[in-house]
Amino acid sequence: MKKIVIGGQIDKDEVKALVETFGDDQFEIVIKSDLDAAMAVKNKQADYYIGACNTGGGGALAMALALLGHDNCVTVSMPGKVMPESEIKEHVSSGKKAFGFTAQHKEAVVPIIMDELKKQ
Repeated sequence: MKKIVIGGQIDKDEVKALVETFGDDQFEIVIKSDLDAAMAVKNKQADYYIGACNTGGGGALAMALALLGHDNCVTVSMPGKVMPESEIKEHVSSGKKAFGFTAQHKEAVVPIIMDELKKQ
């Protein structure tokens, strides 16, 4: 079973609930600090990182970017802008490991991310 860590700075419980709902019991899901979550992916103790903050990239992905590198991370939403569904799916299927977004977009982006992760 693949493991998803929930990092980021805000709404971790709500993000976890959405990941669980759309994960269809196909993933182990754990909340961690953003540093511990990014380290878990780096050390192959987890497969994916999902995090939310107010900007979509700062507190959501800062540690993941630092530890996993830009090539493994993507900001799928930022204030006033949500990445199109086709682009989100492309990033997931291309092998990205960490996904950041603004907390206010979690209901829109988590289902897309999870639907694509279930195919991986």
